[in-house]
Amino acid sequence: MTLGVLAVLGMAFTMFAGFWTDWLWYRSVHYSSVFTTTLSTKIGLFFVFGLLMALAVGFNIWLAHRLRPPLSAMSMEQQSLDRYRMGIAPYKTWLLLAVTSLVGLIAGASASSQWRTWLMWVNGVPFHQKDPQFHLDVSFYAFDLPWYRFLLGFGFATAILCLIAAALTHYLYGGLRVTSPGARATAAATGHLSVLLGIFVALKAVAYWLDRYGLAVKSSDFKATGNWTGLRYVDANAYLPAKTILFCIAVICALLFFATLWRRTWQLPVIGFGLMVLSAILIGGLYPAIVQKFQVQPNEQAKEAPYVQKNLKATREAYGIDDTKVTEYAGKSATADKTKLRDQVDDTASIRILDPNVVSPTFQQLQQIRNYYGFPTNLDVDRYAKDGKDQDTVLGLRELNLDGIPKNNWINDHFRYTHGFGVVAAKGTEADEGHPVFTEKNLPSKGDLGTYEQRIYYGEKTSTYSIVGGPQKEIDYSDDQGEKTTSYTGKSGVNLDNPINRAAYAVAFNEPQILYSGAIGKGSRILYNRTPKERVEAVAPWLTIDGDAYPAVVDGHIQWIVDAYTTTNGYPYASRTTLGDTTADSLNATNNSRTVVAQQNQVNYIRNSVKATVDAYTGEVKLYQWDTKDPVLKTWMKAFPGTVKSRSAISPSLLAHLRYPQDLFKVQRELLTRYHVTDAQTFLSGSEVWQVPDDPTNDSGSAVPPYYLSMKMPDQSAQAFSLTTTFTPNGRDNLSAFMAVDSDPRASDYGKIRVLKLPTSTTVDGPKQVQSQFNSQADIAETISLLSRGHSKVEYGNLLTVPLDGGLLYAEPVYVRGGELKYPLLRKVLVTYEGKTAFEDTLDEALNKVFGVKATTPPDTGTAQPPSSGNPTVKQALEDAQKAFAAGQQALKEGPDWDAYAKAQKDLQDALKRAEDAQSKADETGSTAHRTGNTKKS
Repeated sequence: MTLGVLAVLGMAFTMFAGFWTDWLWYRSVHYSSVFTTTLSTKIGLFFVFGLLMALAVGFNIWLAHRLRPPLSAMSMEQQSLDRYRMGIAPYKTWLLLAVTSLVGLIAGASASSQWRTWLMWVNGVPFHQKDPQFHLDVSFYAFDLPWYRFLLGFGFATAILCLIAAALTHYLYGGLRVTSPGARATAAATGHLSVLLGIFVALKAVAYWLDRYGLAVKSSDFKATGNWTGLRYVDANAYLPAKTILFCIAVICALLFFATLWRRTWQLPVIGFGLMVLSAILIGGLYPAIVQKFQVQPNEQAKEAPYVQKNLKATREAYGIDDTKVTEYAGKSATADKTKLRDQVDDTASIRILDPNVVSPTFQQLQQIRNYYGFPTNLDVDRYAKDGKDQDTVLGLRELNLDGIPKNNWINDHFRYTHGFGVVAAKGTEADEGHPVFTEKNLPSKGDLGTYEQRIYYGEKTSTYSIVGGPQKEIDYSDDQGEKTTSYTGKSGVNLDNPINRAAYAVAFNEPQILYSGAIGKGSRILYNRTPKERVEAVAPWLTIDGDAYPAVVDGHIQWIVDAYTTTNGYPYASRTTLGDTTADSLNATNNSRTVVAQQNQVNYIRNSVKATVDAYTGEVKLYQWDTKDPVLKTWMKAFPGTVKSRSAISPSLLAHLRYPQDLFKVQRELLTRYHVTDAQTFLSGSEVWQVPDDPTNDSGSAVPPYYLSMKMPDQSAQAFSLTTTFTPNGRDNLSAFMAVDSDPRASDYGKIRVLKLPTSTTVDGPKQVQSQFNSQADIAETISLLSRGHSKVEYGNLLTVPLDGGLLYAEPVYVRGGELKYPLLRKVLVTYEGKTAFEDTLDEALNKVFGVKATTPPDTGTAQPPSSGNPTVKQALEDAQKAFAAGQQALKEGPDWDAYAKAQKDLQDALKRAEDAQSKADETGSTAHRTGNTKKS
């Protein structure tokens, strides 16, 4: 008995420890409302539906027992069950409670898992968009229909369990007979079971009615669209009327079952049920198959075109690609002046030769400083202002690496080595004899980023807990004077002063030393859930998190910036995609630490609706509303009020480091391989299907990742921080299109997708073909062979594509990891343009060789500079530009007011364009006059 009591107490405290530590953690990050709302919703659903199920089953067992026939009326078959009845008689109350409790617990547990469905239903806001078939708001399919389906499923489960329980009780007490001659059921049993069957069939009628609406979000494989969602011709003309007819038949059949209360015979209900089953086979199965075979297949394109057009429209809206600008692009330059082309390169793009996916070992070797620090396998690309201009920067944090500490033990792992230290950053467009040009380096880090809190307690590599702030000092960093120590002064984590807290964490982390260790004392705090992704997922479990959090120095703090998405799979007519498959690329394949989004999460609507930050020192999590129109986010903000800050709360310094998220871009580019066309006939023909090419720089066989770089598309007047990718025709390697999205949220065109579509009549080399040409040219192959001598290894960096004057410029850095050096250094740069290839030591040398001339103008790093002129038109334009700039700064200070800021930015661009055009015209006039004067003089 003592052991049993102790076991029960141990289990109870283990459950309490899990609950208590969760509550303490949510309270420590100031998101306790998320914990209480989620918990109360789960508990409410558990008790409501568990109680409903228990009452329904218990009532039917009680009713069947009450309707039992008198003992004298029982047959010999039933009398043989007397010993069972006598055996359970003393315990029948307890048995009833046990059965009802068991089914109630199961039903309650199942219902509690539907907390998201309930919250979305009860808090749902309208989309203000209607589906084209039933003309219902999209919110009905996204928020209402899933809840109705759950209720229907619960109703079916309840009816079936009640039917089974009632039938067994009737059989046990003589209401039903199996082998005895005469009537098989008493009148009471017949009436009781018929009502339950009638309820089941009535629920089936409701299911048929809901199935009509379910056709708008039904998935089916369709060769032209992949995972099709929505009605096709056979659905609208066969399944939809069939469901309506079956609904009517099911209602009649249910009424026949209810009528047995008076008729006391099962003849009509059985006939009705048989008719319903036969109708389901003929009307619901055979008839649609005939329509598909003899009406659709002989003329599929004509029949399906109207429905495909609906799918095109809905899919483009659901994935935010409906405003994609597709422009025809020649694929070949028409400019003969090579000097002009060479100068245009620097004006068009700041070509990044430092590949963040290659140079992490270089950062590690040159800036690790101590073995217990480490950098992520893939560094990040951001932009930082230098001399008033943004420059693309590759950076990484010097995070804690427990595998590198001198001796692993509990004290070292959790008390002394607790944090990383400092940012290391380098220019993305420059190299110094193969080495990165660091703009922030050393320990403590110094450079262009100024003064900031350099200690990193929260990061992508901090996957274990630390106990800080107590009597045990922490290793801060080491320099020439020796080892420095520190003690955490932040308010993050959970206080361990309370012995109950210590006991709870000792149980939760399965670490008894937490309970009695002398290293824990007054002021000790435990830090856990320390990766940015974990923290944002915990405080916002209704969000889907981007696979790549990135750091930025903002207002004296290192902030992890995390992009988060709201999704649904209930957008009518929009095709579905699996996020895990769509967001996978060669970086995921070659780097196990780089995550992908929600591996098996199928969606057909996605928005980057939230920007989140996690402070690397304090662990503070902030959620900002980014998409102010997203109804899914508005629904969750109603469910969890106060958890998401308004967009106006984003500071200008943080705004400067936000960017367009990679995973959303990868989802959109995958959809645009088919949905870049807007005509149903072209879509059905499949002649315009593209594909994302495989990464030619490695052997992973996975898709090429998108690349960040500052560049300008043909319709832009200045460089913009962009995210880019390429497309090839389906099954071929030549280039079919180039895609870029403006990624700087300070610009009015943020999020605008531009696609340059190449003509199908000409062939332009794609990434794989360009890489093959690099490797096959004799002089390049010989040089690569020389670089690979001994123990050296050649590594290819990102193959960047830049549209240039109608053609496509490719640039790729080539690294060598060789000899005693265990890290890659930039040794060569490959450049190709319209069939001409160069393989030189620097980017400038390679560009000069490709174009045959040197640049005559200094590179433009992306910030448009106003021209200097006495021209009155130019002066007026510059004055307008100055006013627009001032208006933009004022809009940032007031609120910020993003609409006013966007308008000011557009006015600024327009003014600068007018100034540039006026100056160019003046220059041309002056040049013409000069040539005329020279001619007269000659």
